[in-house]
Amino acid sequence: MMPAKFITLEGIEGAGKTTVADRLTQALRGRGITIHATREPGGTKLAERVRALVLERGEEHISATAETLLMFGARQVHVDNLIRPALTRGEWVLCDRFTDATHAYQGGGRGVDRKLIDQIAHAVHGDLNPDCTILLDVPVRLGLERMQARRGAVDRFEIESSQFFDRVRNRYLELARAYPNRFRVVDATAKLDQVCEAAIAALDDCLKLPPPATS
Repeated sequence: MMPAKFITLEGIEGAGKTTVADRLTQALRGRGITIHATREPGGTKLAERVRALVLERGEEHISATAETLLMFGARQVHVDNLIRPALTRGEWVLCDRFTDATHAYQGGGRGVDRKLIDQIAHAVHGDLNPDCTILLDVPVRLGLERMQARRGAVDRFEIESSQFFDRVRNRYLELARAYPNRFRVVDATAKLDQVCEAAIAALDDCLKLPPPATS
């Protein structure tokens, strides 16, 4: 049996993370792996309440630093109550966003100092880092077109400018270049089924997964 793995999925809005996360979860369960699919900010009842504070378009201004601290507050709750306990039990975790997202959105997008993010990350989750990160990369224009085609209310991030998302995407790609052993970049411009297949193949390459269980 393979040891528990912590997998993260990253990308800007419109990259297809929700669908890819579902397909990856199904693929791993098909290989006999017990896995928890979760998300950030959020993942537990309390962390989801913090998520609502971060994402809602309220009247009060939230500074970049305050936004960063709220993200890490939710992350601490998530790590303590879901991620670490699952990994300790030998169960896998697939998380839609983690600290790379903070580097991309609050660091790249908002301009929060990289060293500050690293310092808080160390305090919050120490040596807990993803074993593999799948980055769904999509040009900003296409990502925003997909996002706008979705129905429903938009949150504080989804109303940001294309320039903001350019900075976010660029920071993601910087991280992928800085950590090539952990990151696998998947072209998310293709049809969704093809993107899902590419993401599964990327995960296989990164973690050297066993083949699917046979009936």
